[in-house]
Amino acid sequence: MEFSPTALVIIGLLLAAWMVAAAWMMISAASKARRAEGSKKAARRMARMIDEAPAIPLLVRTDGRIEGSDRLAGWLGLDSLPEYLSELDGGVQRENGRGLSAEQLAELSENVLRAQKTAAPFRMALTPPGSQRSLAVRGVLADPQVSPGGAALVWIFDFSESESELSRLREEAARAKGDFGALVGIIEAAPMPMWFRGPDAKLQLVNKAYVEAIGAADADSAVAEQLELIESVDGLSAAQIAAQAFDKKLPIERIVATTVNDQRRAMRVSDLPLGKEGVAGYAVDIEEMEEQSREFRAFRDAQRSMLDQLSIGVGQFDADRKLTFANQPFRRTFALNSGAVSQNLGFEQLLQNARENGRTPEVRDFPEWRSEHADWFASGETQEEAWPLSDGTHLRIVAQPMPDGGLVIVAEDRTEQLALSATRDTLLRTRTATFDSLFEALAVFAPDGHLQLWNRSFAGTWGLDPEQLDAHPAAPELLELIAPNLEKPKQAKLIGEVIRAATLDRKEEAGRIALADGRTLEFAGVPLPDGNGLLTVLDVTANEQAETALRERNKALEAADEVKTRFLSNMSYEFRTPLTSIGGFAELLQSGVAGDLSEQGEEYVAAILDSVSRLTEQVENVLDLSQSEAGLLPLNKKRLDLLSFVTDVVREREAAISAGGITLDLRGNKASGKFEADPRQLGRAIGQLLDNAVAATPSGGKILVDLSKSKGVVQIVISDNGAGMSEHELKQLMQGEQSAKRQGLGIPLAQQMIESHGGTLELVSEKGAGTSAIIRLP
Repeated sequence: MEFSPTALVIIGLLLAAWMVAAAWMMISAASKARRAEGSKKAARRMARMIDEAPAIPLLVRTDGRIEGSDRLAGWLGLDSLPEYLSELDGGVQRENGRGLSAEQLAELSENVLRAQKTAAPFRMALTPPGSQRSLAVRGVLADPQVSPGGAALVWIFDFSESESELSRLREEAARAKGDFGALVGIIEAAPMPMWFRGPDAKLQLVNKAYVEAIGAADADSAVAEQLELIESVDGLSAAQIAAQAFDKKLPIERIVATTVNDQRRAMRVSDLPLGKEGVAGYAVDIEEMEEQSREFRAFRDAQRSMLDQLSIGVGQFDADRKLTFANQPFRRTFALNSGAVSQNLGFEQLLQNARENGRTPEVRDFPEWRSEHADWFASGETQEEAWPLSDGTHLRIVAQPMPDGGLVIVAEDRTEQLALSATRDTLLRTRTATFDSLFEALAVFAPDGHLQLWNRSFAGTWGLDPEQLDAHPAAPELLELIAPNLEKPKQAKLIGEVIRAATLDRKEEAGRIALADGRTLEFAGVPLPDGNGLLTVLDVTANEQAETALRERNKALEAADEVKTRFLSNMSYEFRTPLTSIGGFAELLQSGVAGDLSEQGEEYVAAILDSVSRLTEQVENVLDLSQSEAGLLPLNKKRLDLLSFVTDVVREREAAISAGGITLDLRGNKASGKFEADPRQLGRAIGQLLDNAVAATPSGGKILVDLSKSKGVVQIVISDNGAGMSEHELKQLMQGEQSAKRQGLGIPLAQQMIESHGGTLELVSEKGAGTSAIIRLP
């Protein structure tokens, strides 16, 4: 069959159109397939995103059927998601604690039904029984594009972690609230003023103690009026100092004095910045602490002042082993300078310096020795050592650890004590040897009457056996042993009374007693400084005999003295009366009463008068010397001006001095003062010495009379430049022997008269150089 060209063209065209249509369809199908595959991938991605989302959607249709992910079943503890909402309680699985409880399911069903009917959204929280998972439910009416017909879309969120965190935060918030309440209560009840300031340094909160301290009505009024407790210091108020603490973000603490309850108190004030919130402050009353600190400082100063007065060295070290105090004896003992304390000298360095100065004992290993002594700080007991030093010093060292970790060192120089102890031992031995070597019998009794100490003579003196004293008998027992040896045994109680008076009454008493063998003992009780009593016994038998003889001789001497006294009285009359009569008759003859005398007769009368004068003077000297030696020379003392008195004595001999061609030099002044003396006797003494000087001085010679006073003693010197005397001649003159130029009797008389005034006479002579008589009057 043949086709026409037209048919072929038509067929071709149809085939071409079919081909085009087929191609278009293929292209369209491929495009749809690609779009379907993309939609499918998007759906899978969306489903996966929903599965991975923190919330799971649950579509609840009006008939109660539900659509959702199986992941929700796991959240509810179910094996798979049921078909209806009413089956979320787990059905048969409810017994195993799976699904929702009936109350939860009923509440959820009610909320879903309300949302389907009223389109009202709802929220609720679920916690499946037996599960720790917390679920948040958010329900709304589903969009018609999601599910037409009024279905409800429920979103379920797992906020278990958020719920735990919220629970923890709630607990912490509750605890913080409770703590804050407790803190506020503590702050309010605190005994110290406390306050809080805002960033502007203004008061925002004060406690009850603050209100009471400033005397405000209440806390609100104190805050409202900005009443400050702390006064301004150096022009800065409390608010300004708090602002500085806030700006610097550093706490500021200071001690100020302020008025609290009308009393000035010392307060330690602290301002503590609290970040951006403000500044907290509190004030601690340290008045008692300051008072105790002042008392402690005063006590420490008084203690150290007292320690400075001690003769024992005391040094104090702190817990760092530094020297904080050392009194003068301590510095002297260890050869420390005055700056050792201010330099905080260490303990080990002190020992090192002491060793260099020879103030520590010589040891073989000094570092080890020093380390051992440094352990004293850690020791809990008192340490005591004796340190013998190389210079012979003996130190007693006491180390007392202190509770604060320090150490007190006491250094006592016992050199003198040891020397005294040795001396005491020597004295005890000497006393024992002395006791035993004495002729007296000695015994020492204790206050209780027991015999403590005796010498060898004691037992023999009383006629006792020495072994009887070895038991240290009491006084009554000793008297029982002595009584049989006495002439009158009952007199033994006299000895007991003497012992009791010496030991108990602390009185000295004595007595005399006769023994049966004829001996006489004299005893005495003497209280000793140590409370004991000393009984001393002396055999006075020979003394008594000698005393009897002396008593008889004394009676004879007294009788002779009476004879001598009567003799002197008679001789004074017998000598003076004839001489007076001779002198009187001679003067009558010289005056011509018996007629005119021849020239030779006048010479005889003149010789008689001269002899009478000389003899009268000698008699006066003899009588005065005899009375002076017998102690019968009377003294009639008067207040004399010595210079005038001596001048008058010299002037009485002016004629004799001029006749002998002698020069006399009188030296003195009013400084010699006045003196209580008998003018006649003292004048005779000075005159006798002056007469001897005139007699011994040749013509052209010189006599010096010098008065002076030194240290309350008046000195009168009478010197001449005559021939002088040898030592032998001077001795004879002092014994009353007369020489060619000197009257020997006048010198002893002058000496006795001067001594009767309490003075002394000294003669100094040299052959060919003259003689000096030195009178010293007190």
